[in-house]
Amino acid sequence: MTMRLAVLGDSIAYGVGAEHPSHTLAERLRSALAADGIAAHSKVFARPGARSADLAVQVRRAVGWDPHLAVVVIGANDLTHFVPHGEAAEQLRAAVRELRDHGVEVVVAPAPDLSMVPHVPPLMRPVVQAGSLALRTAQVRAVVQEGGRVADATASTSAAFGSDRTLFSRDRFHPSSAGYAVIARALVPTVLEAASAARPV
Repeated sequence: MTMRLAVLGDSIAYGVGAEHPSHTLAERLRSALAADGIAAHSKVFARPGARSADLAVQVRRAVGWDPHLAVVVIGANDLTHFVPHGEAAEQLRAAVRELRDHGVEVVVAPAPDLSMVPHVPPLMRPVVQAGSLALRTAQVRAVVQEGGRVADATASTSAAFGSDRTLFSRDRFHPSSAGYAVIARALVPTVLEAASAARPV
């Protein structure tokens, strides 16, 4: 049986900035599963601009597809819209809980460190970094408590973006195809772990 991989979240989950459909996160993760001997079909429920509050609608649509595995990428827009981190984390918690209640294995990529974005003024970087960390910490706690898995909890990919501007697309905010490759590599080990638990029989 082919595994069904649902991808939820924001513009990164959607693939904004990728130069080709095969470069998006959904396709890179599907390819990684295939390389590990797991046939998978991916379906993207993510929407550009989505915040954690928007996950409820995405989850309802996703569970109707009956996925085995869900990858959720969320947090950047909560940060840019100054959503209180506790509120955003609780909205994520509800989404993970509903997916788990439907028997879906869940992997969450929490908020990135937005201080690495090129257009953030240097004097604002410590404040942005602290806000990113606060949200990510709350997200990790909520996800783990609901039985989900967290990928790249320490935001190691953000450090890569901070040192290599080619990982950003032309808008200097979303990843480029090369950036999506970096993100996918960080997520793959956790996705494979979850897929092993979710493997259809």
